[in-house]
Amino acid sequence: MKAMTQDRYGEPDVLELRDIDLPVPGPKEVLVRVRAAGVDQGTWHQVSGLPLLGRLAFGLRRPRFPVPGMDVAGVVEKVGAEVTDFHPGDEVFGVGRGTFAEYATARTLVPKPPNVTFEQAAAVAVSGCTALTALRDLEAGQCVLVIGAGGGVGSYAVQLAVAMGAEVTGVCGPRKLELVRSLGARKVIDYRAEDVTGEYDLVLDIAGSRPFPVLRSLLTPRGSLVLIGSEEGGRWIGALDRPFGALLRSPFTSQRLRAPISLENKASLVRLAGLLADGTVTPAVDRTFALPDAAAAITYLRDGNVRGKVVVVP
Repeated sequence: MKAMTQDRYGEPDVLELRDIDLPVPGPKEVLVRVRAAGVDQGTWHQVSGLPLLGRLAFGLRRPRFPVPGMDVAGVVEKVGAEVTDFHPGDEVFGVGRGTFAEYATARTLVPKPPNVTFEQAAAVAVSGCTALTALRDLEAGQCVLVIGAGGGVGSYAVQLAVAMGAEVTGVCGPRKLELVRSLGARKVIDYRAEDVTGEYDLVLDIAGSRPFPVLRSLLTPRGSLVLIGSEEGGRWIGALDRPFGALLRSPFTSQRLRAPISLENKASLVRLAGLLADGTVTPAVDRTFALPDAAAAITYLRDGNVRGKVVVVP
């Protein structure tokens, strides 16, 4: 099969299209014929090997898994001996391993709603589950500020918060203003043209460039600050400096400072699939790239102009 592979860490151009053996699913895994694979910051971390602390999971000197990619949507080709809930021919989406390929193995999957395309479904799992985790304490009627509202996680966070009954303000760049409005945000702020002001029950910071005092000044006295990701950290620990900072500050304030770890799980995917099926949530897919252009897809993401998500199509 064709797959984008890497034998070293580096810029996206380390990826090469090669013919490799078909992966073999384990007893609890499914072999999926990939119809689309999502691209997110986690994919870039896999390819670049940054931050260096992440290599404990990815491989210290070279990638442990030569084919990157996690988000997947496709058709079940084969099931492992212990899999009873899927059969060959089923259309599915979720999280797999090595999804930048014609076939990939996966364990965390759910049926794809028929009203959702494979390209849309491939953009859901990682970013959608992250947004759900970030908003787990949200209550109806609260005021929410989403900083980075036009990106992958942000585009889901806006829609989910609106569906939960919150009043949402989104912060993004000028190219993403119309997208964020279309997702249901009551107010949209172009951070390049105006300051972010107001008082919110929950501030979700995905962009990661504002210092703690600024973020906390936007909260009510008992509001919650939720930190999701950041590409501002150094080579060694990257975005992990922000969770550590939140942990150190949290005991000394009445405000809640959280940096939750998102785990893509079956329950969250089932919930997201239901919201996709009834039209409450619609994946925002900016562009699709052919499999040989996966490096260009990652570069496009890293440039910061993606409106929602991008996907790779074999």
